[in-house]
Formats: sequence, structure tokens, C-alpha cells
Amino acid sequence: MSAVEGKSWTAAETDVLVRSMMRAPSVHNTQPWLLEVEAAELRVRERAEPALPHHDPRGRDRAASCGAAVANLELAVRTLGRAVTIEFLPAGREPDLVARIAVGAEAAPTRKELHRYGAIARRASHRAPFEGVAVPAPVVRKLVDAGGAPGVETRPVRPGREVAVVARLLHYAAERFRSDSGYQRELSLWTIRDERAHRHGVGLPASRVPAGSVPWAGLVQRSTELPDTPDLEERLARETLLVFVTTDDARLDHVRAGYALERAWLAAVDFGLAAAVLTQPLHLEPVRSALCEDLGLTGFPQALLRIGYAAEADPPSPRRAVQEVLRDGPDPGRSAR
Repeated sequence: MSAVEGKSWTAAETDVLVRSMMRAPSVHNTQPWLLEVEAAELRVRERAEPALPHHDPRGRDRAASCGAAVANLELAVRTLGRAVTIEFLPAGREPDLVARIAVGAEAAPTRKELHRYGAIARRASHRAPFEGVAVPAPVVRKLVDAGGAPGVETRPVRPGREVAVVARLLHYAAERFRSDSGYQRELSLWTIRDERAHRHGVGLPASRVPAGSVPWAGLVQRSTELPDTPDLEERLARETLLVFVTTDDARLDHVRAGYALERAWLAAVDFGLAAAVLTQPLHLEPVRSALCEDLGLTGFPQALLRIGYAAEADPPSPRRAVQEVLRDGPDPGRSAR
């Protein structure tokens, strides 16, 4: 339980906390997190078991997924009327501890926080093409501001030369992934029929994985027909792309990048937009290096976020059962292991 001035979370408030955190995006919908709810403190831990050695060999996306979960949890605490302070990767604590969230005194949420909290339930990955309507420049600037976080720079990919660079690199990455047998086996394991997905709560429902010709390099299957680079460039030019860049490339940077990305994504949903994240291409070192050099980035690119208007809302992906995510408290034997 968590308490402020002797007042514990109710069962309903605890449910709000855990379900809000569970709605965060995660790599291949693995949902690699656990939540501990205690007196005046919430703790997010990283699960080690959903390993993706071909897609996420360093666990970079898994850490970013946990950072996104912290962003949702922060909004849930604020919506419940409490002040909050976040400490990522607390020093001297267990290695699986991603963040501790200190819950403070009663403090009314702002209108913006309430709006962003409401966007949590509506956020879903939109892997289909957008409608081709440009996102207004003032909105893009607000999304960039929303994605601000310590150690993270969020900026748009600029039209013209930068979009052409990204198109070339995404095409290269797509060809690599399409011919990578290990990657294809791993993607197949996590791509499951909808009825099974809803029963087990993890993985990518088959209906949500795009087939045929696609304008981006995420979730590329062997059967995917790739557009020519000029065609890909033309399609990307009709979208808004944000790139998230960190000052370093350690686990703390990965967590912060996920936190910043989710904040920008929820802001996009609040503005009536849809989005989808791309990280797969950035796991290829030639792609990452070329993106840094050709876009003049001063750090390490961690993710690209495609943003645009969708004709219809995307259904939410399945989720784990609450009892798989919520823990009553720390394991007394954890520190001894």
C-alpha cells in the first residue's frame, strides 16, 4: 500500500495505477514490467524473461518500454491528486529497479495532465498508412515540447533532405530484416492469432501486423513487398517523424527515451493524432551511425515516432492480467541474489 499522511490507496486507486501503467507501449507487446505499491512509494521493475535476442539484443527497447510505463504511472498518480517525484535507476538499489516514484502531498492535477491521462486508454500503435493530411506546425512544436525530458532531445525530421536520408536508411533496414532468418523466427513467435493474444495477453495480434507494401521498416516479414526508395520517401514526406536522441547510450538513457516518447505520444493522441514507434532499424549500427552523421545529431538516436491522422481508431492490443504485473512489495531475498 501507499500512504500520504496516513491515507492509503484504495483498491480502486490501486487499480487505476496498475491499469494505467499496463497501457504503455512495449517492444513486441511483451509488457516487460512489474509494479510494487507501498507506503508513499511506487516502484517499477523490469522483467528479464521477455528476451528478444534478435530484435533487442542489448535490452534497449525493453528498458525504454519500462520508461514509457513510468510516464503513464506518473500521470495516474497526478490524476488521483497526489504530487509525484521520479527517480530513474536509483543508485545502490536492485539492478532490475527502473524507477522509484515518491508520492507526496495532495495536489490537484492540471487540465493538461487530465487530458494526457485520458489519452492513455486511446493510445494504440497505428501501423497502417496515415491519411496524408499534414500535422500543423504549431502542433508539431507542442509535441516536441511534450517529449522533453532530462537527457533527451526530441526533434522533427525535417522535410526534404532529412526525409530522404531516413527513407534510404529504412529501406536498407527493411531489406536486412526481411532476409534475417533469426529475426523472422523471433517475429513469428511473437505474432499470434487474435484469439490467443486476448487469452495470453502478450504478443502482436496477427491482424495488427501490416502485410504487403508498407511505407516503413518496422515488423518486416518475409512476404513484405518493399516500395522503392523514392516511393518510400514520398510516403514519409506525408507524415510527421520525430526522432528521440539521448546524450549517452547507457540504460538510463534508454529508460529516459521511453519516458519522453510516451509523453509525446500521449500529447499526439490528445490532439486527435495517431502514432507508431520505430526502433528496429536503429538496432543496425550502419543505420544508427548514418542517421547521426546525415542528420547532424549530437547524441544517440533511440527511436523514431511516426505521427499523422488516421481514418479510424486502432483497437487496443491485449494486456497481461493485473495479477501478473502488480506486486505487494519487495522480495526479502532479492538483495541476497
